Amino acid sequence: MQRHTISVLVENKFGVLTRVTGLFSGRGYNIDTLNVAPTHDETLSRMTIVTRGDASTVEQIVKLLDKLVDVVRVIEFRKGSYIDRELVLVRVKADAGNRAEVCQLAELFRAKIVDVQPDSVTIEITGGEQKIEKFLLLMKGFGIQDLTRTGQVALPRE
Repeated sequence: MQRHTISVLVENKFGVLTRVTGLFSGRGYNIDTLNVAPTHDETLSRMTIVTRGDASTVEQIVKLLDKLVDVVRVIEFRKGSYIDRELVLVRVKADAGNRAEVCQLAELFRAKIVDVQPDSVTIEITGGEQKIEKFLLLMKGFGIQDLTRTGQVALPRE
C-alpha cells in the first residue's frame, strides 16, 4: 500500500469537510493525514489528504471526490510534481547536561527552539516526511515528552 497525496480545492462552505471525510469512511478508506485551510481566495479552501492504497483505489477516490457538489478541483500529486511540508512541535527532555546537544541537533535540522523550561525544550521543525522522521528518531533518545504534527500540506509545482 503506497501513500498518495491528494489536493482538493473546495468551496468554503459549512459541511464540506463532513462530506469529504464521509466519502472516505463510507467506503472504508483511511485518511493518514488531513489538513484544511482557506486559500488566498476567501471563498475557497484547500484540503490536503494523505491516504494509502493501490493505484486503482486512489483513482476511484479521486473520481468520487470530483463528483461532490462543493468540490472545485481534485489533483492526485505524482512524485516530484509537488512541494510538501509538515510542521511538528515536539517537547523533549533537556536538562543542563544535555540541553546543548539537543539545541545543536535542532540547529543542524534547521529547527527552532520555541520554548525553554528547566527540564525540557519545545522544538518547532518543518520539512518533508524523511527529514521529520530522522529528527524525531534522534530526539527519541533524549526522551520525547509530547508531540503534535500538522499533517502534510502540499502545492503543485505549476
